[in-house]
Amino acid sequence: MTAVDARAPQAARAAGDTGARNAVTWLAVRHIRRGALIVIVLVGGMSAMVASTYASTVGDAMDADALAALAENPAIRTLFGQPVALDSAGGFTVWRTGTILAVLVGVWALLTATRITRGAEDAGHWDLLLAGKVPLSSIVMRHATVVVTAALLVGFATATALTAAGTPPAGAVLHGAGLALVGVFFAAAGTLAAQTFPSRAAASGATVTLLGSGLLLRMIGDGVDALGWLRWLSPFGLTAISRPYHDNRILPLVVLALAASAVLATIPATAARRDVRGGWLAPRTGRAPQLRLLGSIPAFALRRLLRPLAGWSAGVGAYYLLIGLLAVSMTDFLADNPRFADLAAQAGFAGLGSVEGYVAAMFALLAIPAGIFAAVHVATIAAAEADRRLTLIYAGPVTRLRLITAEAATAATGAVALTTTAGLATWIGATSVGAPLRLGAALAGAVNVLPIAALCLGAAIFVLGWLPRAVALVGALPAAGGFLLQVVTDSTDAPHWIGTLSPFTHLAAVPDAAPDWPGVIGMLTGAAVLAVLGVTGYQHRDLRT
Repeated sequence: MTAVDARAPQAARAAGDTGARNAVTWLAVRHIRRGALIVIVLVGGMSAMVASTYASTVGDAMDADALAALAENPAIRTLFGQPVALDSAGGFTVWRTGTILAVLVGVWALLTATRITRGAEDAGHWDLLLAGKVPLSSIVMRHATVVVTAALLVGFATATALTAAGTPPAGAVLHGAGLALVGVFFAAAGTLAAQTFPSRAAASGATVTLLGSGLLLRMIGDGVDALGWLRWLSPFGLTAISRPYHDNRILPLVVLALAASAVLATIPATAARRDVRGGWLAPRTGRAPQLRLLGSIPAFALRRLLRPLAGWSAGVGAYYLLIGLLAVSMTDFLADNPRFADLAAQAGFAGLGSVEGYVAAMFALLAIPAGIFAAVHVATIAAAEADRRLTLIYAGPVTRLRLITAEAATAATGAVALTTTAGLATWIGATSVGAPLRLGAALAGAVNVLPIAALCLGAAIFVLGWLPRAVALVGALPAAGGFLLQVVTDSTDAPHWIGTLSPFTHLAAVPDAAPDWPGVIGMLTGAAVLAVLGVTGYQHRDLRT
């Protein structure tokens, strides 16, 4: 009887611990369920759409000579990856959407991982959890496991969608597994960075840098035959050399799975041996105070802008320098192969036969980082408000109108600087290879995307005033969502009016064509209206605490 009584409290404690750990898991599920569902539907749906419309959009264009021309052109391989099995719907889908969707899954996984781990910890949302019986390492791992599971579901949905679209199951499963493992790797990397760096922003920045480096290695490995081995060092390169729908190589994905597992395995020990709200790379103590740009609200907003702007400018500048360096190779190839120019036009990239048309098409993509940059900058205001870092500022003689005006002006300045950097980098690259591109034309093409960035800024301010928890997501919709909408409508027989909903439809191909001034005025007007409505809501709602 005594033994039974002694075991009963132990069983009750074990059940209580299990219940607490399960509650942590469901808390993580609640935090990511909406974003995960959007990514699953988007990735699976876009893959199925491209595969289903392969016959009508490509037709008989992919003959042996066309495939050989694609495979031999380094510019095509660098920008879009090595063409494999393009004579099948599955292979064409992987080549056209594989890298884009892998980047999307990777970015979502790493940002989600840092948000629900380090972001929640720094905001004090875990204080009561950590006061209980569940240790920090267990809380972190359960959140990471949920993000990893969501990434695996993305891969499963992609494989299912491609199989349902009629592509061979082996290739569909391999491609889905590759996308899933990219998400798993960057979810693990983001979680590990959240234990290593002293803040969420630093962890996110470090993991985004890792993602960009991996993408760059893939591009170099695909474009330069002698450096093809670099693809084994990149998650994106490993998924590429698995060659779905052609060789169906499993070894590269095994390597990626082992790398992701190794990163996951280091997380518990890293989390268990640090302080709450601390990191292995703690900021230096005892340094002299940095008082520059702290004298006013606009100066402080500028101070907060400079470091992220430097990182974004470096990445965007490197990419558009490469775009300029490839200008001659790409335009010569498309001039000799008009069938591929037609396919590019169907995908939303018309006029690639000339240097100015080529850079105009590539500059259209610039609207995405410029718009997301502006939206993310506004999202930092919502994060600072939720973390109570604005409480003392608002306790002084500072109005909300003054603060949001300074932050909006700073975000707009950053978007202008980002596009100018891209224009200069493209001109430098094009000039280096003898391409006929004037500096004024390059800058005009780059700043031409600013109306879409303004729409993103206006949407972000609007959501800040009325739904502050979704600033980054909704703010990025005019750029990221608008581009995807244009690609879908150009690739299918969708009604014309659906395409007009995308801001990219109203964006002229500058410098190959004159600006679409009615479209520019319309987008700027819409951005101004959204911003005014957002500021009104921000002034009248309660602060988030």
